[in-house]
Amino acid sequence: MDIKAIITGSTGMVGEGVLHECLQHPDVKEVLVINRRPCGVSHPKLKEIIHTNFYDMLPIAAQLHDYNACYFCLGVSSIGMKEAAYRRVTYDLTMEVAKTLATMNPDMTFCYVSGAGTDGRSMWAKVKKRTEQDLLRLPFKAAYMFRPGYMHPTPGLQRAPKAIKYISWMYPFFRRFLPQMVTTLAEVGQAMINVTLHGYPKKVIEIKDIVVLAHTR
Repeated sequence: MDIKAIITGSTGMVGEGVLHECLQHPDVKEVLVINRRPCGVSHPKLKEIIHTNFYDMLPIAAQLHDYNACYFCLGVSSIGMKEAAYRRVTYDLTMEVAKTLATMNPDMTFCYVSGAGTDGRSMWAKVKKRTEQDLLRLPFKAAYMFRPGYMHPTPGLQRAPKAIKYISWMYPFFRRFLPQMVTTLAEVGQAMINVTLHGYPKKVIEIKDIVVLAHTR
């Protein structure tokens, strides 16, 4: 199976890492990134659309045909945000993109980066949970809700927050003694590719599932 993937959020840490894995993987034949600003990556597999309004995908919809995967890595932190504003940039934006892609590509596997703790009672968790539930109702071939926790950065990439360096040194300890809490960013990207290629019996992909999927061959 040849993967033709759309990636959102490639100017952020998670999207950059997923893009990196896709460009290296032999089964990923084409990648289209949709960004508000250039991602700064050049590769023979890669195309880029600059689109500033993700609440209205109609102007670029004609360019989104014939893709069989979407790795949706676009998102913001809820810190300092009111619920209405967070819901708009999380639920409303995601659903606009997803509905457009589901209409254009019924054979698509859609992978959404949600987050560990999405079953909780906090404001952000409730918004993410609703987003997950409504994405799973769309007519994709398959949809998977990824819930990573701490993602150890991929060496050489540029988009990791500066604060990561203050905790990344503890990653070997966490991986050994608290493996249910951590993955690598590379594993997240590999897991998305592998769930597209092979499927998975669970639609909600927790940290332990990400690790299993990343090493599926």
